Amino acid sequence: MIRTNAPVIEVQDVTKSYGEKVAVDSVSFAMPPDAILGLLGPNGAGKTSLIRMITTITAPDSGSIFFQGQPLNGYHPTQIGYLPEERGLYKQMYVGEQLLYLAQLKGMNARAAESRARDWLGKFDLQDHWKKKVEELSKGMQQQVQFIATVLHEPKLLILDEPFSGLDPVNANRMRAEILRMHANGTAVIFSTHRMEQVEELCEYIVLIDRGRNILQGKVHDIRRQFNEHRYRLTYTGELPAALGERYQLLNQTFSGVDIQLGPDVSSNELLRDLLRMDVQIQGFQELLPSLNEIFIKRVSKVSSTGQPATISR
Repeated sequence: MIRTNAPVIEVQDVTKSYGEKVAVDSVSFAMPPDAILGLLGPNGAGKTSLIRMITTITAPDSGSIFFQGQPLNGYHPTQIGYLPEERGLYKQMYVGEQLLYLAQLKGMNARAAESRARDWLGKFDLQDHWKKKVEELSKGMQQQVQFIATVLHEPKLLILDEPFSGLDPVNANRMRAEILRMHANGTAVIFSTHRMEQVEELCEYIVLIDRGRNILQGKVHDIRRQFNEHRYRLTYTGELPAALGERYQLLNQTFSGVDIQLGPDVSSNELLRDLLRMDVQIQGFQELLPSLNEIFIKRVSKVSSTGQPATISR
């Protein structure tokens, strides 16, 4: 039964084991159709096992996966583009030959595949490499060719595992722009990386997996606010009186700025009132929300020490 307005990918209580090793343990999440989803977790957390099930490379031992409201089936991989962290191009094949071969595996006809492949190579300034063997290209060029192979059939779902690894800043920005363009045109994106700054830049929604279990999920902004530690950054001219340190905890203080930790019963308005009564000129006052990297470390460390995922409010 097809459900209308269904998430692009919905994972329901999925478990996968390899022998005695439980790689994915009762994981559930739904991917919002309008969000780039960050699939996060430390090494060995179960991310790749989960991706392999979404792409039908392997099947769950139990639980269900839905693609646009339908139970995942053998046809759906033609609508998915997957760029794995371990690249897999055929080194001896010519670039153009390889792109045509992979596109036709996804159901494209040769003429349409060639036209689209030449357009994509032009976007990455690789149009002159059509008749070069993959092994003749630099590592960064090979990565761009594999990205092109991943998106050539215009997938409805794009799964990217460390897509910017090994790319120089110019080509990383170029690839990032193409990912955002495709997403704006309706392509769903799952983005897996260890680089939390990239997640904050690109992703609107995250799922954090550790030891095979889902320990945190939600919108990035909501999660950062949920873990708010009530810290503020003040930049100023003048001299802060010593009395300020009696009411608030001052951190990282310099001659022109300081981070201020509020107590649980103190509001930011109260801090501002105190500051306005002092002989300082306020130049900036900014709330410091924890970064995803800080949250990642805290949650993974907590689960590792207790052996159980924390209870997370949604």
